[in-house]
Amino acid sequence: MASLEHYRIFIATIEAKSLTAAARKLGCSLQNVSRSLSTLETELGVALVQRTTRRMQVTAAGGLFYERLKTALHDLDEATTEARRSTTEIFGLFRVGASVQFAPRYIVPAVAAFVERYPNVEVDLALSDAIVDLLENKLDIVIRIGDLESSALKSRLLAKLRRVVVATPQYVAQHGRPLHPSVLGKHACVVRTFGPEGDVWPLTENGALLRVSVAGRFRCNDAASANAAVLHGIGIGLAPLWQVRNEIDQGLLEVLLPEHEPSPIPVHALWHENSVLPARTRAFIDMLRGRISSERI
Repeated sequence: MASLEHYRIFIATIEAKSLTAAARKLGCSLQNVSRSLSTLETELGVALVQRTTRRMQVTAAGGLFYERLKTALHDLDEATTEARRSTTEIFGLFRVGASVQFAPRYIVPAVAAFVERYPNVEVDLALSDAIVDLLENKLDIVIRIGDLESSALKSRLLAKLRRVVVATPQYVAQHGRPLHPSVLGKHACVVRTFGPEGDVWPLTENGALLRVSVAGRFRCNDAASANAAVLHGIGIGLAPLWQVRNEIDQGLLEVLLPEHEPSPIPVHALWHENSVLPARTRAFIDMLRGRISSERI
């Protein structure tokens, strides 16, 4: 099969209008140019040029082939240049997947700083709390909270998110402050039904896992609503610190049992396993990791 070198020699020959001039332009021998042209004609089964001792004439088939091939090679060169550029320059459309509640607080501020630093980048943020397929959703990267399942995706740890037991000061004043996880069974607790833990909270004692069964009059399959229920005094809740940080800082919620916090939840950046990571993906991961790690989460 004809190679790219044969195609490029053919293009140079047509544009130079002679085999000798093409050889001079390409820095190769006349014999090499003639042999390459013959190989290409044999491969295609058609004469591309008519040669005489003094001049060269392009055939009708050769002229048509030249026009189509020149465009194709130009597109190939552009694609090659763009692919190489993507490893060193930061530009183009960048699609990021993230969870609905986490994105406004942590991803969007990073995106704002990213597009300000790199004016040739456009960001499309796709939000979903479901585990999405990067290829199917045409995502360059996805930010995923929780332990990772085995996959072909590459990942980088961005942060570990603390989880805390919280309640309103009013609840504590009325029902008392639990001093050990074992007494949580006597308290009203807000149960999140959407996660794997549900009504069994994975607290710790001296570094060891302590599974504590909890119950209450309010159950919910949405994080924001569960946090709102705790804020309204329905009961004690278990929540990622980043979700209730503002309420804690304002004194609307108190942290209970701090020495029994569950193990933190990892948050990762995931992307397709490629031999070369695009510059924009690498730069965004670095920026996002720096910003998240500086937060009190």
